[in-house]
Amino acid sequence: MPNLITLIPFQGTKEQEDRLREAIERHKGEPGATMPVMQEAQEIYGYLPEEVQVIIAEELGVPLTEIYGISSFYAQFTHNPKGKHKINVCLGTACYVKGAGNVLDKICEVVGCEPGGITEDGLFSVDATRCIGACGLAPVMMIDEDVYGRLTLDKIQGIIDKYR
Repeated sequence: MPNLITLIPFQGTKEQEDRLREAIERHKGEPGATMPVMQEAQEIYGYLPEEVQVIIAEELGVPLTEIYGISSFYAQFTHNPKGKHKINVCLGTACYVKGAGNVLDKICEVVGCEPGGITEDGLFSVDATRCIGACGLAPVMMIDEDVYGRLTLDKIQGIIDKYR
């Protein structure tokens, strides 16, 4: 299966760019302005594509490598678009030992994309996470803000179907 992320071109709007430039202007000249601008950009676009990173670097007068370094270091930032419904599968120790790897594989099979990817229709994105904080319910996944625990492979299809 091809990596669908590379097939989805950047689709930012003029309104989003205007909001980004307003955020940059509000923070420009402040010490440590880079991080709050990047956080607002992530909120505006849902991720930090290269095109957005270039605007931030140029407008703040910082090297693009600094923007990329920050965006790739902190887990709160992502370089890839996310689906309408974000599926996060916990691969922390408690979940992993109770079969979370198999749960992740089944979810990817059901929705049709790899971990870290987005479905062709943009409906779902799937990511592995370190810990959701619900170890007593292992294995666990979240879809948007909904937590599903004590997962078994036979429950996955039904849960996913609720979001189609």
